[in-house]
Amino acid sequence: MRNFLSLLVTSLALVAAVQSVPAQAQAAQTAACPAVLNHKFNSLTTDQPVPLCNYSGKVVLVVNTASSCGYTYQYEGLEKVYKRYKDKGLVVIGFPSNDFGQQEAGNNKQIAAFCKENYGVSFPMFEKLTTPIPQNAFYKELIAASGQAPKWNFHKYLIDKNGKVIGAFASGVEPESAEMRRAIEKALAGTVAAR
Repeated sequence: MRNFLSLLVTSLALVAAVQSVPAQAQAAQTAACPAVLNHKFNSLTTDQPVPLCNYSGKVVLVVNTASSCGYTYQYEGLEKVYKRYKDKGLVVIGFPSNDFGQQEAGNNKQIAAFCKENYGVSFPMFEKLTTPIPQNAFYKELIAASGQAPKWNFHKYLIDKNGKVIGAFASGVEPESAEMRRAIEKALAGTVAAR
């Protein structure tokens, strides 16, 4: 009986230790997460929460999107940039918004289908923003760090590997433009000067 109790106590201690490992790992990840990325958003396709801290240590290109905009074709360029640089440490993340010209009227399911069917979007997209961009906590930080608020759809922010906002690009700056490629490549190389 004593051996059984000893074995039971040891087993319970082992189970408790194993269960605490994910919580400890998550706490360590949150502590190492740059402040600007310390937000969670639901995935557009799975509706599951995704911590932006998952992108710590990567160069992050953030873009507010819309399905019925004159710049909607930029999804294609964003996808090409993502595929070209993702293995080097770039992630593109999109945030559908109906803020400008009411050009994102669809729901999350409709937006996801539109992006996949028309542009083959494979980079992470998040659920449609429900608050105006200037009131969204993540975007407030991007705006404060860059000094630039989006004036239209497809405004872009570039965050370096250390979580510092290093660039803001107006809607008309094409994802595959020389300006954008230079900024991304410098960020990936760790040689970026603030813009």
